[in-house]
Formats: sequence, C-alpha cells, structure tokens
Amino acid sequence: MKEIVVLLLLVSKVALAEPVYITQKNIAYYADTTGDAYRASQCRLDLYYPKGVKNFATVLWFHGGGITGGSKEIPKALTEKGFAVIGVGYRLSPNVKAPAYIEDAAAAIAWAFQHIEQYGGSNRLMFVSGHSAGGYLGMMVTLDKKYLQKYNIDANRIAALIPFSGQAITHFTIRQERGIQDTQPVIDEYAPLYHVRLDAPPMLLITGDRELELLGRYEENAYLARMMKYVGHKQTHLFELQGFDHVGMAEPAFPLLVRLIQGRTKEITEKK
Repeated sequence: MKEIVVLLLLVSKVALAEPVYITQKNIAYYADTTGDAYRASQCRLDLYYPKGVKNFATVLWFHGGGITGGSKEIPKALTEKGFAVIGVGYRLSPNVKAPAYIEDAAAAIAWAFQHIEQYGGSNRLMFVSGHSAGGYLGMMVTLDKKYLQKYNIDANRIAALIPFSGQAITHFTIRQERGIQDTQPVIDEYAPLYHVRLDAPPMLLITGDRELELLGRYEENAYLARMMKYVGHKQTHLFELQGFDHVGMAEPAFPLLVRLIQGRTKEITEKK
C-alpha cells in the first residue's frame, strides 16, 4: 500500500510539472483590418503556447496548398513539445497575386516578434517552417530581407528556417499568374534562390524522395543548398527523405524540425 501511495505521489508531481497548453484562435496579425474583408478574414493566426512558461521558443507554421488552398493549422506532431506553435492563415491566389501572400507571411512573423513576449515567449527563439507553399513563403520572407524590413525587423533574427518541400525557384502559382507553365523554371525576385546570401539564418531544407516529389522539388532544394554553401553559408543542411512523396514526407520531417528547435534553442540560450 505504501508503495502505491509513493507511486501516486510521483505521478502527481510529474503531472504537475507538465505545462498546460493554451490555444488562442483567429488573432488578426494586421493592425488595421478595416476596408478589406478578404484580408480581414484570411490574415489571422492561431497561437498554441505553454502557459506559465518563460522564454519558450516559437515555430511559425505556414500551411501548404499551392497558394490556392489550405487553411491555418497547428500540426499535432508539434504539440506538447515545450514550445509555441503559430498556425498562420494568408490570402490565396487568384483572389490576390504576388507578392500579397508573401507580405502576409512577413506580417505574421512580425506579429510574433512583436507580441510573443506578452505570452512568455522569447523573440530570440523564432523558428519559421511550413509545408510546400508554406515552406516557400517562409523561405521568401527569411531570405529576401525587404519584407521584414517594413516592420523594422532584421530577418537574420530568425533562429532557423526549416521548409518542408518548399519551392526554391519562383513558385508555380506565381508562374501561372503570368501564364507560364509549371514545367518552365523561372528564377527571379520571387525565387528564394535569387536571394542566396552568406548572412542568412541557419537553414534545414527537407524534401521527399527525388523520384516521388513534385517535378524537381528535391533538385531545387539541392541547388539552393549548393549555392548557400558556395557563398560561404556554413549552416545549410539538406535532407532527402527517401521513400516518401511530396505529401507523405511531412510525417518523418516533423521529428527533424523538433530536434532542430530543441538544439538551436539550447545553443542560443547558452550564449546569454
């Protein structure tokens, strides 16, 4: 009987030590939501965070859907890991055209930098991730510094960029907006590859199997990784998840994201 009581006390202590997670939904990340009903409805985020925890990390998660579909989400694989998750909604094509949705991604990231401390988080531990179109948006805002400069935020403050099967050339939806086929590669100002730079935050590029991915998605990321290394960026890494297609690669990619967040968080906090 005594052993049972002791065991129950130990279980209770462990349970009490676990943080309680709160979700706040549909937070507008633009300060002014008047005059544009579509922007007001789409440009909202869900914030999932550990209550009562100080200086936690935050990952901004941008959903996929080709910039034409999808909606904000908090991936189950990222919950109860000790950090916050922000699921971001953004405007979609053909309702808007480039660069509107990239600007939305920047506004959401800026909101996180400006507000996460109110919830107990650290704006030194801001991670940017997303799948497919979401990965592309994160890549654009992180590599092309002008989008966050609008908010007086240096994109280099992002702790790490971790796109899941993001497009490194100009996104196919942007090419379609211009009447260009998705088999015609384009690298211009709307291509992450166009903005290769030495001083970018650490990058973990993750794709599915090159033979199962969309078009040349692995090769695009491999080229980006090569060019980042060529300019001297020493913290770019590329993972090809063999045997997994464009959609299926997300499941095995999540543990890599979690591990990077935990490792990078430790690295940054120990520099204090």
